[in-house]
Amino acid sequence: MEQRRIRPPNGGRRGGPPPRSLPPQARRHQGGQGGSAPGTQRGVRPLSDARTGPAGGRLAGLRLTGLGGGVFCAAVMFLLGWLDEVLIGGSLTLYGVLFLPVCVLTALWLRGGDLLTAPVVAPIAFAVGLLPVADGGGGTAGRLMGLVTALATEAGWLYGGTLIAGVLALVRRALEVRARRRST
Repeated sequence: MEQRRIRPPNGGRRGGPPPRSLPPQARRHQGGQGGSAPGTQRGVRPLSDARTGPAGGRLAGLRLTGLGGGVFCAAVMFLLGWLDEVLIGGSLTLYGVLFLPVCVLTALWLRGGDLLTAPVVAPIAFAVGLLPVADGGGGTAGRLMGLVTALATEAGWLYGGTLIAGVLALVRRALEVRARRRST
C-alpha cells in the first residue's frame, strides 16, 4: 500500500520563530524572522555595526580564510621586498622591520576558524618576500645561496614576526572561546 507524504505549508517551514540554538545566519534565512533589525532591509547591514566598529571602518570587519591570509601575507611581503630592492637597494634590516606589521595584520584579519594558520603562513611569506631582496650571484644556484644566507642572517626578524603572529592568534582564539562560553 502506498503512503502519502504530507508536507507542511510554506515550503517545509513551520510557523513560529526558529529555535534559539541556531546561529544568527540560520535564523535570518529561516522564515525571515529574528534576522534583521526593525526598520532595515533584509540582508543589508546598518552603517554602525559591531563588526566594523564605532567609526564604521571597513578594514576592522575584514576576515580572511587561511588560504587568503597566506596569499595576502606572501603577496604583500613580495611587494615590499621588491620595493625594498628597487628603492633602497635590498636592505635586509628594513625588510625585517616591514615584516612585523604584516604579521600583525595577517593575524588580526584571519577569521576565527583559521587563526592557527597565522604562524604557519608568516615564515612562508618571509621566504617568498626575500626572493627579490636576497643577493644572488649568477643563475639559480647563486639565487638559492643568497636566499639561504638571507634566511640565516635575518632569522631574528623571522622568529619575531612568527612569534607575534602566533601570540595574537592564540589571544584572539582564547577571547573567542571565552565569549562563546559566556553566551551559552
